[in-house]
Amino acid sequence: MKMNKRPFPLATLCSYEKRIDPTPDYQRPPAWSRKQKQLLLDTILREYDIPKMYWRAVKRADGVEYEVVDGQQRLRTIWEFRKGDFALAKDMDDICGYKVAGMKYEDLPLDVRTIFDAYPVDVVVVDDAAQADQEDEVRDMFLRLQNGTILKAQEKRNAMTGAMRDFVKDVARHPFFENCRFSNSRFAFDHIAAQTVLLEIEGGPTSVRDKDLNDLYEEHSQFASDGKVAKKVRRVYDFLLQTFPEKTPELERYNVITLYCLASVLVDGYVCEGLETKLRDWFIKFEAERKENEDKSDEQKDIQLVEYRRLISQSTDSQESIAARLDFFEKRFFDAVPDVEPKDPQRGFSNEQRLAIFRRDGGICQLKLRCDGIKVGWDHWHADHKLPHSKGGKSVVSNGQVACPECNFAKGAAKPVVNAAE
Repeated sequence: MKMNKRPFPLATLCSYEKRIDPTPDYQRPPAWSRKQKQLLLDTILREYDIPKMYWRAVKRADGVEYEVVDGQQRLRTIWEFRKGDFALAKDMDDICGYKVAGMKYEDLPLDVRTIFDAYPVDVVVVDDAAQADQEDEVRDMFLRLQNGTILKAQEKRNAMTGAMRDFVKDVARHPFFENCRFSNSRFAFDHIAAQTVLLEIEGGPTSVRDKDLNDLYEEHSQFASDGKVAKKVRRVYDFLLQTFPEKTPELERYNVITLYCLASVLVDGYVCEGLETKLRDWFIKFEAERKENEDKSDEQKDIQLVEYRRLISQSTDSQESIAARLDFFEKRFFDAVPDVEPKDPQRGFSNEQRLAIFRRDGGICQLKLRCDGIKVGWDHWHADHKLPHSKGGKSVVSNGQVACPECNFAKGAAKPVVNAAE
């Protein structure tokens, strides 16, 4: 990488706003408070030094010429103040004899505005950083430059490279998260997405602390985003979105992980069609009951809910806590909804069943979605569930039929929930 240091007056930085991306995907979102912003402006107007910024030179179709590697919070603060989005602190001391406390940019005396506009910031521009190996160098530079600041663990993971990091970011964009009560502040969605991916990889409750997630990113840098685990994760989040199709204030950070674990169990082993409403109603009723329990006297409180309260308050990322919370949810849910139908444990047809289906149908495709009922050979056909396994269809001869591969794939494409071919 080549680096060139250039002085930029603040007036120039402000004119470059549309040419600069302050938040490339390895950056954290804006995090400064109003007080921090006002302190930076105090520093600038008194003409003290501020740290230099680091930009990466790029050529993007949207007209962006630079991405911010370091200095995002300072740059955003400068832009916001110049546009009048906030005022100086109300107790700020005079500048060059002028009273400026509580003023916005447009209210400042001309001499003070000139100080702001002419204030030079050193910007180190990183050139020749477009290739894949140099992309890693830029992300490494970002992490090194943040060493003096407080970055959360997920913010550091966001700057890592690899297929797991990319998959987690993709999952964090699932619409389900938008229906939760909490926001994606400091990559909260990514953090939960990473935890749920690890839970699926391990096949159930496991420790999902920051060290475990760091290992996840490093050990699965070649993660298959179209593999079995990835498909399962997406399927569970799709089910949760169908369960909670609108903003749901009961969906707090502390219960989403447990709810995901329960949904994962249901998606794997039970007929989920029509189950979404039952799960939603049960969960909302449970949260109301739990909150009511908080207001009761110690003698009247439900001891099990007291224990659940402890579990969501202490060591929530430990394997023991997640396993205990899932066990609690399963007992409560299945007690409230006893008619949940399990899927047939025999997912596929046996060789004997396949032979019986083939002989009964005379080797003729019964689906006729892409053919007129062609005759297939023994080595070129699928045993299709008439009522899909995912909807409770049994793996019995009466529920099976011959399907040519083309028709069976067409059926699967038209109805993603169908598991037609065995």
